[in-house]
Amino acid sequence: MNQPRLALRQDMPRVLELIQELAIFEKESDAVEVSVSDLEKDGFGTHPKFICFVLEVENTIEGIALVYPRYSTWKGEVLHLEDLIVSEKCRGKGLGTQLLDAVVKYAKQIGVKRVSWEVLDWNDPAIEFYESKGANVMRDWNVVHLDENGITNYLNQL
Repeated sequence: MNQPRLALRQDMPRVLELIQELAIFEKESDAVEVSVSDLEKDGFGTHPKFICFVLEVENTIEGIALVYPRYSTWKGEVLHLEDLIVSEKCRGKGLGTQLLDAVVKYAKQIGVKRVSWEVLDWNDPAIEFYESKGANVMRDWNVVHLDENGITNYLNQL
């Protein structure tokens, strides 16, 4: 089996397909707004906003791990794992482990103090996978965000 590698600009159409597959799995099939051109611009411009690892099986990308830097007031520079996605047909074959290994090695290489990510509370297989790797799933924290409409509504109330 191949090893994870850094994504290339020409990988972005397949990366988007996997993002859309994840959205369907997470019951948010209409939530993906990002386009291939967004991914190309944001990941491969003069100031890339993310790094993406991909893993191929029989010359097709079947897994990705997309990360970007964050800053913690408690820890300093940390790495955020936005998504670790393995195509449905390739789950249970070790691809997730290979991708997470690549992310953790990268985190160590760049010297961050923590790698963090979210997992849906009903995704028991993912929770079990992350815990088996030594991750602390913090069930007492809630994800908070303002979407585009929320930002607009917030600003309209100022």
